[in-house]
Amino acid sequence: MNLKIVKSVLEESDRLARENHNILLEKGVFAINLMSAPGSGKTTILKKTIPRLQALNIRSAVIEGDITSTLDSEQFQPLGIQVIQVNTEPFGGDCHIGSHFIRSALDMLDLDTVDVLFIENVGNLVCPAEFDIGEDRKVVVLSLPEGRDKPLKYPLMFRVCNLCLLNKIDLASVLEESIQSYHDNIRTINGGLAVLPVSGKTEEGLKEWIKWITNQRRRECRSKV
Repeated sequence: MNLKIVKSVLEESDRLARENHNILLEKGVFAINLMSAPGSGKTTILKKTIPRLQALNIRSAVIEGDITSTLDSEQFQPLGIQVIQVNTEPFGGDCHIGSHFIRSALDMLDLDTVDVLFIENVGNLVCPAEFDIGEDRKVVVLSLPEGRDKPLKYPLMFRVCNLCLLNKIDLASVLEESIQSYHDNIRTINGGLAVLPVSGKTEEGLKEWIKWITNQRRRECRSKV
C-alpha cells in the first residue's frame, strides 16, 4: 500500500511538472532551476545577473523558495521584477520546491512580460535534484568554502544539472584551495557537466554566465519552433 501511495505522489509530481513546462513553453518563457546548499551565493548571483539581462532587454522573474522567511525575496524588490515567495514550512517544511508549488506560482505571474524565469530552490544538495518541476535547465551553484568533496558526497545533483557555477573563487587564496581540484571532482561524477568559475562579489565570470543563459535560451527557442 505504501509503495502505491509513493508511486501515486511521484506520478502526480511528474504530471504537474509537464503541465508547468507546457505553460512556460506556450508563453515562451525560459526557466532555470537554480539549486545549491545554503549559503552558496545563489541570491547574490541572481542580484548581479538580473540587471545584466535587463540591459539586454531580457525580462526576468524569480520564484524564491525557502522553508520560511522572505529575507531573500526582499532583496529583489529594488530590481523592479516580479517575485513570488514560496515557503514550504506551512506544508511540512519540504527541502525542495515541488512542481505543485511552481504550478501555483505560475498562476500568480504575468508570464506575458517574462523572458527568463529563475527558480531559486530551497538550499539543499539532495532533495531538489530528485524532482523535475518543469524547468528548461538545471544549474547547481557550488561555492569554494563548501569544500571540494561535495560532488563526491552528493553525486545526483551533479549528474542531473546542465551547468555548475563554481562560486566564490575570489576566496581561493584565502582558503588555500585549488580550483582545479573542484573541477576534477565534478568531472569524476559527470565528465560532461560544464563548469563555470564565478564570483558573486567581484563579478568575475558573470559575463560568461550571461552568455550561457542567452545561448541556452536561444537554443531552447529554436528547438521549440
